[in-house]
This record gives sequence, C-alpha cells and structure tokens, in this order.
Amino acid sequence: MDDNKKLAEFLFPHIDKTPDYYEKLFPQRNLKEGAKVCRFSPSPTGFLHFGNLFTCFVSYSMAKSSGGVFYVRVEDTDQKRSVEGAIEVMLKGLSVYGIVPDEGVIGDREETGVYGPYYQSDRKDIYQSFAKALVEQGLAYPCFMTAEELDEIRASQENESIKGVWGKYARSRDLSYEEICQRIENGEAWTLRLKSPGTLEGKCYFDDMIKGKIEMPENVQDIVILKSDGIPTYHFAHVIDDHLMRTTHVVRGDEWISSAPIHLQLFKLLGFKAPKYVHVAPIMKEENGGKRKLSKRKDPEAAVTYYIEQGYPSESVNEYMMTLANSNFEDWRRVNKDEPLSKFPFNVKKISVSGALFDIAKLSDVSKNVVSKMNAKTVFDLSYEWAKEYNKELAALYEKDIDRATAILNIDRENKKPRKDIAKWSDIYDYISYMFDETFEPDYELSGNADSALALDVLKKYKDVVNLDDDKDAWFSRIKDLCSEVGCTPNVKEFKANPDAFRGHVGDVSTIIRVALTGRVNTPDLFAITALLGRETVKNRIELAIKHYEEEE
Repeated sequence: MDDNKKLAEFLFPHIDKTPDYYEKLFPQRNLKEGAKVCRFSPSPTGFLHFGNLFTCFVSYSMAKSSGGVFYVRVEDTDQKRSVEGAIEVMLKGLSVYGIVPDEGVIGDREETGVYGPYYQSDRKDIYQSFAKALVEQGLAYPCFMTAEELDEIRASQENESIKGVWGKYARSRDLSYEEICQRIENGEAWTLRLKSPGTLEGKCYFDDMIKGKIEMPENVQDIVILKSDGIPTYHFAHVIDDHLMRTTHVVRGDEWISSAPIHLQLFKLLGFKAPKYVHVAPIMKEENGGKRKLSKRKDPEAAVTYYIEQGYPSESVNEYMMTLANSNFEDWRRVNKDEPLSKFPFNVKKISVSGALFDIAKLSDVSKNVVSKMNAKTVFDLSYEWAKEYNKELAALYEKDIDRATAILNIDRENKKPRKDIAKWSDIYDYISYMFDETFEPDYELSGNADSALALDVLKKYKDVVNLDDDKDAWFSRIKDLCSEVGCTPNVKEFKANPDAFRGHVGDVSTIIRVALTGRVNTPDLFAITALLGRETVKNRIELAIKHYEEEE
C-alpha cells in the first residue's frame, strides 16, 4: 500500500463507503431531454432578501419551464450562524410566491426526495468519503498551520496578487506520511487542504449563461476542504452535493464568479461534470443620479417580508420579477393579457447582464394591473386575510357587512375597463373609507368650474330629486335635467364652445354631488356609490355639505 492510501486510511478509518457507492446510490435522474435540475440552497440565517427571492425565482422558472426539478438544500455547515426557525421563515416566504420545492427541505428538519439528506450537516460521511478519495490520489493533505502562522502569511503577502496558502506558503504540503502520523498522534489540530495542481500561467474558461464566455486565472490555492472538526467548507460541500443531487444549472449571485475557478477545479479533480452556471447580477436601485445595490440596511423593500406586510399580492410580485428577469416579458404580456405566468416562455439568456433596476413605482403599476383583473370576491378574500393580521381596522369594516364590503370592492370592477386604483391591500382602507360613516372625512374642496354658490344650488335641488330606486340611466337623466335649472349645460361640448353662457356643465354638477357624498373629486362610479351608501347616509351628507357651503357664502 503506497503512502497516500495509508494516509487516507489513517485519517479516515471510520469511512467505509467509497465515492462509487454514492454514485450508485444517487444515479442520474430519469428526466426528459432538456429538463433542468435547479436548486435554492440557503444558509439558515433567517433573512430572505429580495435579491435571494429573485435569484430563486430565476432558478425555479428555469426548472419548471423545462419540465425539470427544483429542490431546496440547506447549507448549514456553519452552525455558529444558524438561527432557529430560519428555514421555516424562508420556506414560508418562498411559498407565498408560489415557489414550492419538488423535493428537498420542506420544513424545519423535514424533507422529501431520494437524493438526500438535504441538510449538509447530515452529510458529513458523504463529504469525508470523497475527501478520503482525494487523499488516496495525492490530491489532498492535512495542514497543521496555526491561526498565528496563517496571519503571518497574510501579512507577508501584502504585495502579492494572490493571497492564501499556495506554492512556498503551503508549509504542510510535502510532509512525509510518518511526520503527519506523528504530529496527529501528538494531538496537533489539522485541516484538510486541496493539493491544487493549478499554475500561475494556467487559465480557467467557462460559459456563463448570462455573462457569456469567461476567462480567469486558474486556482492555485490549496484551499481548506475539511475544517479541523471534519466539517466541509462551502466550496467542497456544494460541489459534491450539486453532483450527487444531479444539479444541471447553478443559479447564483455574480459575486460567486471569483470563486468559479476553485469550484471548476474541484469538479474536475473529483471526476465530476460541472453544471452550467447562471450568475445573476445584483438588483440595483437608482440614487442621486447613480445606481447602487439594493441594500437590506438602507431599503425596507429589500426584505421579502416588506411585500407581505404592505399587502402586495404574490401574483403581482411574480409578474414584476418576470419584468426584471426577461426583457421581452412585457411585450408578451400585452399580447397574452389573460394567460397565467407559467405560460410565458422563460429564457435565462434574456436576463440583464449588468443587473435589473428595482423600481417600486413600476411594481405598483404592475400590481394595479394585476389587481384590476381580479373579481371582487378574490380581492375581498385576499385583502381580508391580509387585514386580519396587518390592518385590524379594515378587517372590522369588512366584518360589519361582508356582502356590502364585497359590493364596494366591485364598483367599476369586472368590466372591460376596470379601474386601476389598488396596488396593494394596504391601499384599500383609505380607498373605501368614505363608504363608512365612522371613517368618512368630509372635504368640500371643489374643482373645475364649480364654486360654493353653484354647489349650494345643485345640492338643494338634488336632495329633492335623488331617488335610490332609479336605474343608472334614470339617475343620470335626473342630473342632466338638474343642469338647466342651475344655469349649467348637460353637454360638455356646448360648454366648451361657449363657456360664458353657462355656470358649468354636467361634469361640474356631478363633481359637486361626488364631493358632498365622498369628500373626493375622483372616485369610482358615482351611481354605484350612491346606491351602496343608502338613503339616510346620502341625505345626511348632502345636508352637511349644504350647511358647509352656506357658511362659506
């Protein structure tokens, strides 16, 4: 037995499974041609950033649009950073947006699928099996350098372009089998390092599906692959996991491009085919004429919980993310107004190379369009669920009369040109507050040609003719008849042709009634509002408005 094999046995006497065992245990997936296997692999830190959600959305869209598999793997080898319950929070955050894994981690310590375990902390023996194989091949070695020695090296490399343990700095690289055994038996702590075959002249090439062909210096560092407690580093663990879980495409932030030479070298030395890389640029935000990354410290909208708390429907956030992900999505949506998002032919090559620009106003516009297409029952159900947790006052208004609340939300909805006033459920309380006596706030500010004197004349006559049994045509006919009685014209064109001949037109008369009943100059259909307010409320509000304008006069 040569020294490398003896060393492997000495370091890992408890490991009796070979890499070949795991290759057979986790065979290639039986999927159709072109199906992609993608993953989301969070650390259990508890914060789901919008950038994480976006990257995950891209990964999920790639898998699902190809008829493939999307799975969740938890990268929890760094136990110091783990936050209890963090995975539940993340999975709940994803599920809100319809991102539900086909396999992998589905709850706290809960998982499904045959390619697990999906918690890295449960895969220690698997990693050590591959580490043992690398030692046998002379591609890994135990390193005894202390923290002080490593600090010394870093200090001496101030003017070096490559930092870390490599070349002459790799002090443990060429220790003999006997010396290694002696030092371990003496109780010295050790880590396992990769014996990198890279050279300073060597190049690493790969095709990124967003960035295109990338050329970088190959890795020359003898990176740590197992820490002193036998737990793998991220670099080593994720390469083995992506291979054994048969991942075809790795979607991740482009800050990982600098690590790609390490990862590609590991794939090659372990005898694995590397997956395709999709490096997504960070979500950007405009500020002071420039751009910066969306920041969880500066921007409340960086946290995925922000959208839930504000009440943006998940469908709206998904539509908006697709506008960020694929530049041709909006053109497709204009042509396919009623198609579900899943029908869109997602193409990873349409993702922005430099980073999509986050725009909360654009999200609101997208969301208004989405909400406008929902029927009243859907708007009521979704907003009521939200209100029970985030706006108790709105929930209380709904609960007074659920049928009436649904009817209020249905004003100017479910027609060919629905209004687009609501972007998020937190808009609704103010939007409908004038429909309830306890939240109505009078505001008698007029617009157009209307003034206090005209308002008095209109309201005094309107209170005597308003009839809530009228249909819409009869109701509007009464308003037009009222115009001539107060010196206005029922014809807007006639007013524009000769404005000096009239005090106003039918639009001004309607505005006066609208302001008296709602305290606003812009509302949905006034006839529907009047009918839902009811006789007594209409009468009381008109009387209040008359009193106000009399005091002004």
